[in-house]
Amino acid sequence: MADDIILDIRNVTKKFPGVVALSDVSIQIQRGKVHGLCGENGAGKSTLMKILSGVYPYGSYEGTILYENRELKLEDRSIRQAIEEGIAIVYQELTLVPSMTVGENIFLGKEPMENGVINWDKLYAETRQLLEKYKLDVPPNAVVKNLGVGKMQMVEIAKALSENARILILDEPTSALSEAEITKLVEILATLKELGVTCIYITHKLEEFFRVADTVTILRDGKTVITRPTHELNQEQLVRHMVGREMKERFPQGNRQPGEVIFKVENLVASDPNEPSRKVLNGVSFDLRKGEILGIAGLMGSGRTELVATVFGEYGNITAGTISMNGRPLNIKNARDAMANGISLVPEDRKGQGLVLIQPILRNISLANLDRFAAFFRIDQDAELAAATQQSKNLAVKASNLQARVDSLSGGNQQKVVIAKWLLTDPQILIMDDPTRGIDVGAKFEIYKLMNELAEKGVSIIMISSELEEVIGMSDRIMVMHHGRSGGTLETQGATQEKIMAIATGIEA
Repeated sequence: MADDIILDIRNVTKKFPGVVALSDVSIQIQRGKVHGLCGENGAGKSTLMKILSGVYPYGSYEGTILYENRELKLEDRSIRQAIEEGIAIVYQELTLVPSMTVGENIFLGKEPMENGVINWDKLYAETRQLLEKYKLDVPPNAVVKNLGVGKMQMVEIAKALSENARILILDEPTSALSEAEITKLVEILATLKELGVTCIYITHKLEEFFRVADTVTILRDGKTVITRPTHELNQEQLVRHMVGREMKERFPQGNRQPGEVIFKVENLVASDPNEPSRKVLNGVSFDLRKGEILGIAGLMGSGRTELVATVFGEYGNITAGTISMNGRPLNIKNARDAMANGISLVPEDRKGQGLVLIQPILRNISLANLDRFAAFFRIDQDAELAAATQQSKNLAVKASNLQARVDSLSGGNQQKVVIAKWLLTDPQILIMDDPTRGIDVGAKFEIYKLMNELAEKGVSIIMISSELEEVIGMSDRIMVMHHGRSGGTLETQGATQEKIMAIATGIEA
């Protein structure tokens, strides 16, 4: 039996100042299997993976980790040492160099040399062999920036496997993938199992565990709750173990009473600012009522994010159509114009566009509102602190204090900080682009409740989501996009996933 266990984590505890991130965690991971790891944001998943991949070296934690029946001690060169030991990790945020080719990315820093010169023929030959071995359908010479997200994910996996990885850790690998790309990833994982690679699979999309994982471990508050074969569990049991309570309903029932139309977009046409000849929006029309949650659905590339970024004044060059609010036309040229008109945007990419990760929570929350705290050429720090504290309390941001750096927070708490920042602007219209992407079911529920509360107070919300259940569960109406156009608007009562997909794919107008 011991030979079947490739990784034996025994009583691991990891502490940070004022926080116990892991407490006596024990997990056994079987060789050649896919082991799922789930839990709410802040449960300790990322901390444990950082220990395994050498980010937190031996001696910075308590407990023992046995790898191939010997103690794993990643010390001075801990990250490089983990790779040499055959432990590789593919992070949620891609780490590729966009201007380089697939082969150059895979062998970056370890290029085959001959007489002091890179042997390009050997590099691309070895790239091709690696891709074929693991059945990764990517051209070795392709420039990464020209690939879709799914193909980029394959390159990340190939890069990790190029070091002869025996354990591959996949952190939220499907967060930006389409359904077809997820299906391809499932096939890749099956190939890895056949070749004896052990995978640790982390995701907040619980249904994926039942497609890929042999066993699932659930962490809660830094502790191991259960480890069990996947076939012995269902989604409801996973949720119960994750949050420590029953969650009868995924989408809380609000008491919204949408009023009159306050915002209109009519026949909007816009071009890509970097490629003016390419239309990103080609005739989008919709309206938004006071106190309404309007869902926007559509496939990746349909123009959803481009639409809201253009409305916010931060993307497309508008060439035709109108935007109006409360009956008057708007000419929004940038984010400052949008904010002045009571429009705020919670962006899709919270780390890249929503937060300054090295800054504290306090500065992030106040960042879009500094004008209101400015007095006599300085910031009124007492007023800033009072406002940020109130917003942090309202959204139940979990942190030791407001001086904690945002990059130390879990994904769910980071998202709350982004939302807090924009709520501090007192918006009439709050645009939320995939607001629950990459966060756990408990944090999702809290954000859903917040959306209901805001709408009940008269705030109008535009919500983009890639999850059809979420769009149907949280919206009053749903506008579906197809190839840069508005394909139609559905009342939620009559909307089904099949109907939305029919419009999104152009089968039904």
